[in-house]
Amino acid sequence: MKLAVVGGGSTYTPELIDGFARLRDTLPIAELVLVDPAADRLELVGGLARRIFARQGHPGRITTTADLDAGVDGADAVLLQLRVGGQAARLRDETWPLECGCLGQETTGAGGLAKALRTVPVVLDIAERVRRASPGAWIIDFTNPVGIVTRALLDAGHKAVGLCNVAIGLQRKFAAILGTEPADLHLDHVGLNHLTWELGVRKGGPDGEDLLPGLLAGHADRIAAELRLPRQVLDRLGTVPSYYLRYFYAHDEVVRELGAKPSRAAEVAAMEQELLALYADPALDEKPALLASRGGAFYSEAAVDLASALLGTGAGRGSVQVLNVRNRGTLPFLPDDAVVEVQARVGGSGPVPLPVPRLDPLYAGLVAHVAAYEELALEAALRGGRDRVFRALLAHPLIGQFDRAEGLADRLLAHNREYLPWA
Repeated sequence: MKLAVVGGGSTYTPELIDGFARLRDTLPIAELVLVDPAADRLELVGGLARRIFARQGHPGRITTTADLDAGVDGADAVLLQLRVGGQAARLRDETWPLECGCLGQETTGAGGLAKALRTVPVVLDIAERVRRASPGAWIIDFTNPVGIVTRALLDAGHKAVGLCNVAIGLQRKFAAILGTEPADLHLDHVGLNHLTWELGVRKGGPDGEDLLPGLLAGHADRIAAELRLPRQVLDRLGTVPSYYLRYFYAHDEVVRELGAKPSRAAEVAAMEQELLALYADPALDEKPALLASRGGAFYSEAAVDLASALLGTGAGRGSVQVLNVRNRGTLPFLPDDAVVEVQARVGGSGPVPLPVPRLDPLYAGLVAHVAAYEELALEAALRGGRDRVFRALLAHPLIGQFDRAEGLADRLLAHNREYLPWA
């Protein structure tokens, strides 16, 4: 089996390699290709990846290349983990929206739109080249904004599934609190990418006992602290929102915080330099502890579970996983072709979303609002034009004011012209 990772020079990659090495019986990889145009980073990451495989006794071969077409040729699955513009673009995304009093964040709000505009055309070009080189390959998208990028891929007819680590991270946290194995917990995870709520935490499977009421009764303070939300939010909702909901439930507070401290992008850029220095050490043969602070925790396990289920290896066939998939009536108030983030049963023909409980209007209204924004964002990414950018900004629930949308549109274009030929 051959897998390719596009964006293989990312500092995330050793997390992925560690999972491939540990879970080799689930996903038996004969060849793993790391593809990235940044030769210096790719050399460092590739060297560490080979040492991790060697330390853990993985027999697979790891190669590196800047040649996308050669790297994906003959691949059974291709993982996308791109950041068009790098951390410099992320820093801008987190900065210029604050000038208009709006959230500066890389996947949500105006910064998230900028990322979508830069990313969608690049991902679609990559996907077309994958289709030519390996027509049967699955594309697993971890590139943000995952929901918008996955819809772009599916609309273009690609065999694609979107993947995010929020759900698996919460599953692991809940398992640690309850003193049980993560595999024993099934999450009633519903919404859009980076806009989800856990409506239930079930023991043993989709029809198991709901442990969420007891979890909140006994551990709401701990969970709320990790989400950086007041406990009364969890008490009033009776659900566990993803940490991205803080941007909606405490928007003004977050804007004040972001304006008073260095951006997350600056922190990550410094961390990446430290990680790359560690990766250069020929004695290092495991992922360093610092990598846990980079983000993407449990990404490797989620990726292995998904690839295993799609490719029919190990015990993954027919498994239930949280994925970004076509709505297909799962949320009846959204179009069928929308992309939602829910539990899905996965097999060789792809994921099929499972039924979900009726979504309370408190959540459904916000989901519908953001889904409408995502549709407009994708249209702007595909067709360009300042007016389409403005419409997407005006539609976003964190913006929604004419003057702010005008100012944000001007700033977005000014900071992204080199990535937007139509601008």
